[in-house]
Amino acid sequence: MTWGLWNNWMLPGIWITIQVTLYSAAIALAVSFTIGTARTSRLWIVRFLSGIYFELFRGASALVLMFWLFFALPIAAGWQLVPMWAGVLALGLTYGAYGSEIVRGALAAVPTAQREAGIALNFTKLQRLVRIELPQAWPEMIPPFNNLAIELLKGTALVSVISVADITFSANLIRFTTTESAPIYSIILVMYFVLAFLITRGMRVLERHAKAGVGKAPERSGGLWSKLSLRRGRSEAAGAITAGGAR
Repeated sequence: MTWGLWNNWMLPGIWITIQVTLYSAAIALAVSFTIGTARTSRLWIVRFLSGIYFELFRGASALVLMFWLFFALPIAAGWQLVPMWAGVLALGLTYGAYGSEIVRGALAAVPTAQREAGIALNFTKLQRLVRIELPQAWPEMIPPFNNLAIELLKGTALVSVISVADITFSANLIRFTTTESAPIYSIILVMYFVLAFLITRGMRVLERHAKAGVGKAPERSGGLWSKLSLRRGRSEAAGAITAGGAR
């Protein structure tokens, strides 16, 4: 692959993928908290409607929804979405349904005594949610949200089918130009891995800060170097104990 192809196609494709991921994640996050908290409401009609959304978009294919927004919506509504925003909307609505279950489960895991304490303080439902439940549930949401964000990143490859020039679309164009398949697809595999790794590291930092905010000790990642150092320290300690016993 020449520098011209890389500069003209692959680099803009990376930027498009990042944009689609960020915009879709923003929509998915808003939908996750809206539907997730609605599913914990005391009003049955709110739980019913939010449950319909959850089941509908969780069971729908993101690709088919993307096709519907891009090809069928103009016929039904008379106006056309830009390809990128059709893809962003489809991904955001679909992954937002998955995220709503994360929010609902984390809120349900907050101890009942915490809610009762809010009631005793005469907090409204909204005040209990904002001041008590969400701050405690948020650190528990981050690890599953991390997995969901990585799945969303990989799902952005679907936008290439509606002519959005992301990494996958650009790679296919370069493959048609150069007739080289193995190098091109190996490169984009590495690109997706690097982007997913950066998301993971960012979410780890966010998780540590979130846990520190509620008084929880941050968990250490325990990388390879730290494990080797711990093993070496144990070996040295065992050797010292053995030498002391021999004396």
